Amino acid sequence: MRFVDEYRDAGRARALAAQMAELCRPGRAYKFMEVCGGHTHTIYKHGLEDYLPEAVSLIHGPGCPVCVIPMGRLDDAIHIAEQPDVIMTSFGDMMRVPGGRGSFLDAKARGADIRMVYSPLDALKIARQNPRKRVVFMAIGFETTAPSTAMTVLRAETEGIHNFSVFCNHVTIIPAIKAILDSPDLHLDGFIGPGHVSAVIGCRPYEFIAHTYGKPLVVTGFEPLDVLRSVYQILAQLAEGRSQVENQYARVVPWNGNAKALNVISRVMELRPYFEWRGLGSISHSALKMTEKYAAYDAERIFQIPGVRVADPKACQCGEVLKGVLKPWECKVFGTACTPETPIGTCMVSSEGACAAYYNFGRFSRERVKEATRR
Repeated sequence: MRFVDEYRDAGRARALAAQMAELCRPGRAYKFMEVCGGHTHTIYKHGLEDYLPEAVSLIHGPGCPVCVIPMGRLDDAIHIAEQPDVIMTSFGDMMRVPGGRGSFLDAKARGADIRMVYSPLDALKIARQNPRKRVVFMAIGFETTAPSTAMTVLRAETEGIHNFSVFCNHVTIIPAIKAILDSPDLHLDGFIGPGHVSAVIGCRPYEFIAHTYGKPLVVTGFEPLDVLRSVYQILAQLAEGRSQVENQYARVVPWNGNAKALNVISRVMELRPYFEWRGLGSISHSALKMTEKYAAYDAERIFQIPGVRVADPKACQCGEVLKGVLKPWECKVFGTACTPETPIGTCMVSSEGACAAYYNFGRFSRERVKEATRR
């Protein structure tokens, strides 16, 4: 199968492992951040850490869109869902995310009409079928999913569907990476750049990471050899004293991004002055909102929402996990009180969450670390 089998070749993986070992400088440790949660799952699902030199550590970043939504925004969405004649629609991985007043599933059990959808077009279809209801789509995601939300709003405008609106929680990746770079808690040597986001925004927006901060970044695909090749390319840059943005995922990612997708986002949405991220706090110009022209489709203007900030549970250390300061298994409740079946934090809920990846695929690695510590 093209673009699958050739990217899962064990022989090539072993060859890359040998080449990476040759690039490591004796006595030096390397820390690279995989920004995207999809990469974290690839790393642990396929056991890629076993192919890396001992000097190389991979740190997960804030690239899981569900994980970075603060509890207060979920409570605002539940407040909207509980209004008369409202149907709230949401992607499936948001349904179990815990907020201050429980999850969407808890609110649904209390009587709110909350439905899982696979795309915003599904939500628009529900609005078309229920003209006397107010249908709200809980829009989340980085620039990856923002175009589909924007296109759905344009479709609603074209069809004259006025009972559809969007509760916009789309976030942008560049300010989050900059916040990580400015954080004193973590020293990084390079970045494994996100593939899905970059398919929309391209590679050029990352150039400040190399030019201003002197850190290599390689935009990467999601197959095992994609990730290993990106680590090799970062190590090669460091060995040669270079800091550049490289595109390992050129088969999907255009250097300048997807012009049509970027255009439709700019038609319907604009940057917020600031937005609160779970674990990272408020970051200026890091999220999107509906423009004035499309205020009629903006749930935040249609409904009065509390907008109250909600503190994370004290036992949960999702913030430190999202910033890469802690490994998931270093959290005090990981795998005990907090599991995919009984999540306390967002990182254990989402299919892209770091804690879910470690729990499902990385527990054996954790046991090896424990054993090594005992010895």
